[in-house]
Amino acid sequence: MNCPTLSDWVTTQMLKHCFFTGGIAQTNGWLLETPEGALAVDAPEGMARWLRLRGVKLTALLLTHQHFDHVQDAAAVKAEHGCPIHAFAPYSRALTLEDLFGVATGMSVSVPPYTVDHLLEGQDALSVARITFDLKHVPGHSPDSVCFHAAEHGILMGGDVLFAGSIGRCDFPGGSQRQLVQGIAEKLMILPDATRVLPGHGPETTIAAERSDNPYL
Repeated sequence: MNCPTLSDWVTTQMLKHCFFTGGIAQTNGWLLETPEGALAVDAPEGMARWLRLRGVKLTALLLTHQHFDHVQDAAAVKAEHGCPIHAFAPYSRALTLEDLFGVATGMSVSVPPYTVDHLLEGQDALSVARITFDLKHVPGHSPDSVCFHAAEHGILMGGDVLFAGSIGRCDFPGGSQRQLVQGIAEKLMILPDATRVLPGHGPETTIAAERSDNPYL
């Protein structure tokens, strides 16, 4: 679990961001703040409590995709903050993979159902708390994977599409490494070198570093 203090905020052009890591898959949930409001990107297990302890009130919750480890606290976050949920597709147990995980591992996981208020499929951009995101639909890890690119702030919320030195796994239903790599090449590798990638797992990276050193690309 990562519980930053105020000194751990990273500030870029009036945007502050920090992260929480929680759940069985050590999933990153990101918190972005501007003078006009706050939003979260993904909601791993424990995210709601972490936000409560920070005293943050969210404007919105954005989901990069709906695998269980990214949405286990989505219902709790929405209930506590009254904020809308933005995602590429409606809530679906086929997307959360909780049933598949239980069969494959013998371990039970549960995702409290939630409602997606704003569907992003077919949209090119989203503005929340005065942050404008270009939306990059990059399936291959999950059919609903979407990356949020805030060009003004030089950040990309990468979800499980692109990691430091790796890419998302492609062996889930609807997965395709060919589709994922093609989407990364066509939609993410064209971004400026200095773009900071804030991923769903592990440390942040940059587009330049992944273009140069990522063995999958």
